[in-house]
Amino acid sequence: MDSILEIKPGVGLSRLIFGASMKEAESLFGAAEEIEVLDDIEDAISTVWHYWEHGFSLFFDDVGTQQFCCVEIDNEETILFGKKIFELDEKEIIALFKINKYTEYETEVHEWGEKRLSFDDANIDFYFEKNKLTSINYGKPFLSSQILILPN
Repeated sequence: MDSILEIKPGVGLSRLIFGASMKEAESLFGAAEEIEVLDDIEDAISTVWHYWEHGFSLFFDDVGTQQFCCVEIDNEETILFGKKIFELDEKEIIALFKINKYTEYETEVHEWGEKRLSFDDANIDFYFEKNKLTSINYGKPFLSSQILILPN
């Protein structure tokens, strides 16, 4: 398994490209520690491979193709645009995205206190608790005919 995880917006996670098969994922990351099927999201079914020890989960769409479509990650060593992303605060993440040509974002504070920072053009969400980045969700690029539902 790759020792350092790299977020590649619109592309994938490290060497695993969005659209890859479960077999390709297993050859890169090994067997998942836990496998879960999510079938309670508006006519969508996803298979989730949890790699708890390594701090990430891979989501595969189950519309017959079982292709890699989404990642949830909380591994503090993760790299994004050459930076250890979990070492950055919200303002630094916004600046990093601006440098990389993603200038539009939105934020929302959930009723339970968690704050979400989203860059829709990159299909990525950052979640903060008490101003500390706790997790990142991102997925394959939107296609005009499909709706991607991110976990969380």
